[in-house]
Amino acid sequence: MFRLETEVDKGRRDLLRRRLRDTNTAASPVLRALRGTPQERESPLHVWASDPAGELAGGLVGHTWTTWLHVTYLWVDERHRGAGLGTLLLTEAERLATARGCRSSRVETWDFQAPKFYRRHGYEVVCVIPDYPPGITEYTLTKRLA
Repeated sequence: MFRLETEVDKGRRDLLRRRLRDTNTAASPVLRALRGTPQERESPLHVWASDPAGELAGGLVGHTWTTWLHVTYLWVDERHRGAGLGTLLLTEAERLATARGCRSSRVETWDFQAPKFYRRHGYEVVCVIPDYPPGITEYTLTKRLA
């Protein structure tokens, strides 16, 4: 017989994460080889653009891990959209990621955000989740960098 509980418990969450990590490490030679190396951890990758007044015009926040760039956020101020700033930010992030040894990139975006932008830059849709959240479609896109 099992007792189920639903309260938030950070201690058990951390224990669960460690146990899952140990299980994954034991099951995967790739993950096992990463343990204890610098490549085991995510490395932040940020690219910022300022306008002539020094205000934030746009930015990209992501990280690299193993041979992947993960674009978490890419935003361009409405006043600067259509001027190629998004392309500059993404291109610079991909350049930096390639210099770190990345061979691929991934991003998640919603249908009203930028799936067409990423497709124009060589990304391919690998996952579509309709109604996530309700009324919106989420896309996961990837691209080979090298």
